[in-house]
Amino acid sequence: MNKKWYWVSIPLLVLIVMVWNVMNPASSSGRDILIQPEFGEFIVSVTTTGELQAKNSTDIRGPAKARMAGIWNMKISDLIAEGTVVNAGDYVAELDRSELTSNMEETELNLDKLKSKLVQAKLDSSLTLSQARNEITNLGYTLEQMRLHMEQSKFEAPAIQRQAEIDLEKAERSLVQARNNYQTKVQQAIEKIKIDEADLAKEQRKYDMQMEVSEGFKIHAPENGIVIYAKEWSGKKKVVGSTVSTWDPVVATLPDLTVMESLTYVNEVDIQKIELNQPVIVTMDANQGKKLHGTVTRIANMGEQQPNSDSKVFEVVVEIEESDSTLLPSMTTANIIIIEKLDSVLFIPLESIFSPDSVSYVFKKSGKGTIKQRVKLGLINDNFAIIEQGLDRNDHIFLTAPNDTDELGLIP
Repeated sequence: MNKKWYWVSIPLLVLIVMVWNVMNPASSSGRDILIQPEFGEFIVSVTTTGELQAKNSTDIRGPAKARMAGIWNMKISDLIAEGTVVNAGDYVAELDRSELTSNMEETELNLDKLKSKLVQAKLDSSLTLSQARNEITNLGYTLEQMRLHMEQSKFEAPAIQRQAEIDLEKAERSLVQARNNYQTKVQQAIEKIKIDEADLAKEQRKYDMQMEVSEGFKIHAPENGIVIYAKEWSGKKKVVGSTVSTWDPVVATLPDLTVMESLTYVNEVDIQKIELNQPVIVTMDANQGKKLHGTVTRIANMGEQQPNSDSKVFEVVVEIEESDSTLLPSMTTANIIIIEKLDSVLFIPLESIFSPDSVSYVFKKSGKGTIKQRVKLGLINDNFAIIEQGLDRNDHIFLTAPNDTDELGLIP
């Protein structure tokens, strides 16, 4: 019977202890964990997530004169796979020509109209000038008749002679006027044809330019490299169906992988700590064992609004010091920006520090028991704080507040 009670009582006792620990978390062993201050290197840093990009790259652009052809936006109809290695002149992408084709058809129709108009102008001028020349010839004959009539009137009465003189003068004036009019008509015909030829030439140049733009809708690599899609204003990469604007005709880029950067964003609380040339430890999400070194090279002056958030962030660029062939654009990085680094300092975990009334203290184990020791804090990072006064390396402090400390006085 005693043996049976023994085997029943042990699990029951364990269960009672477990329930007591759950119902009284303050009584768990965690409250009695004692630690010693650490001594050594202390780092204050800001950690951010970034994305790799090449410091230098060559843009692969759509047609440069699309705006002159009346095209403002072009859709991508075909793209090679991102990451494809290309040589100069290799095919990269093609843009939808439907809008341009419609414009070219309209231009061709205008060209036909202007050509017909020019031919008609030349025909009209030829007919008009031919009639004017015939009129001059006829007036020459009339003048000759008036001269004969004048000679014959010498034997007539004075009135008839005077009438013959008047008729001759009229014939001479008419011929002179006709010749002057002919020169004017010739000049008019020349100017009218020039205008029509200029209109035709202008429309022809427009068509030639459209043809040139049309050839640019098939895009080729300007040099050797690896193709990386450009991003839209929303941050998404361009794909088939994306729009290419004439204001920003970049379809893809050919990055120079010898010098890489990590593009990151720092919140408005921490941006005041960031300065140019601060060292940065960069790790890769794809290979967390790889540690790279970098430097802050650019800090944005203006903040950006984050989507679905009231907070603002500032763009910060970190240049990677090492050259590594495994680093590719768009890879995700973790950037530890070193704000300050101190050697040979004393520091303790933040969990062990209490500051209810702007006075910081810790619970220290002493020979007399537990005391509430006031401490002076120095620099603070995400996990630790430097202790400038109040503790030394051999002290033992509680990681969390022990029980029955309400009556303890603060030791300066």
